[in-house]
Amino acid sequence: MGLPTQQDPNTVLDEWFVPKKKDANEAEAVVRPSLSYWQDAWRRLRKNKLAMTGLVMLIVLIIMAIIGPIISPHSVTKQTLTDQNLAPSSTHWFGTDDMGRDVFTRTWYGARISLFVGFMAALIDFIIGVLYGGISGYKGGRTDNIMMRIVEVLYGLPYLLVVILLMVVMGPGMGTIIVALTVTGWVGMARIVRGQVLQIKNYEFVLASQTFGTKVFRIIRKNLLPNTMGAIIVQMTLTVPSAIFAEAFLSFLGLGIQAPYASWGVMASDGVTSILAGYWWRLFFPAFFISITMYAFNVLGDGLQDALDPKLRR
Repeated sequence: MGLPTQQDPNTVLDEWFVPKKKDANEAEAVVRPSLSYWQDAWRRLRKNKLAMTGLVMLIVLIIMAIIGPIISPHSVTKQTLTDQNLAPSSTHWFGTDDMGRDVFTRTWYGARISLFVGFMAALIDFIIGVLYGGISGYKGGRTDNIMMRIVEVLYGLPYLLVVILLMVVMGPGMGTIIVALTVTGWVGMARIVRGQVLQIKNYEFVLASQTFGTKVFRIIRKNLLPNTMGAIIVQMTLTVPSAIFAEAFLSFLGLGIQAPYASWGVMASDGVTSILAGYWWRLFFPAFFISITMYAFNVLGDGLQDALDPKLRR
């Protein structure tokens, strides 16, 4: 047997006191600065190329809805009977309709109305749904049972029947459409908020606030709502395209925006009657932008759902 080799004492000390090399993941975890919940959600959303594409598309649509009628040399309501049903050209970029009105100008003016209806419906659903669902979930017990039975009754009302009744009482118009969309539209938001609050209200920080005698609305505003904003934002991104499609559907049936004002639904309704005559542009452009808007909101909503999920945070 050979004698054991004798190591240099300095080499042994170096091996003991010099830290071993960490792997790449551990080094990245040490170097990477700590991020807040919203910063981390934005970082993950930016990595989702499809969601970012939807966000860019929505920004472009909103910008064009603002500046489109301004940069167009044609009026949204001016009728020029000598320019009826002209195909897209350098003079009329999206062509003209049967009244000689410029389709490009009317498309972006219609975008203003359609987007306004969608965002207003989502905002009203947010206010009513969050307050109603937050109170119902926080109170619980008999209060929760009564409030949820009311929600179930409203959820069961036929949508078109409500719209027709409102049209008879209030008359057709933008305000009637917004009211019709929000009469029963907020119940979905209320259900989601209630479910989130039922889970969070038993957490330690909420119980601590109750122990110190904090008022109910302050607990809901300070402790519960910030922890449910992820689900609320995702629901709002789904509410906006649903409201836009509902407005287009009602206007298509003649129950929505009335002439001389234009929305995508009104333009699509007018375009259907002329598609067989070969005037394809009158239907194509409003239908195209309705589809693009709904697609952009849906992919953005899917991306936000992944980005705001705390379980996926690393």
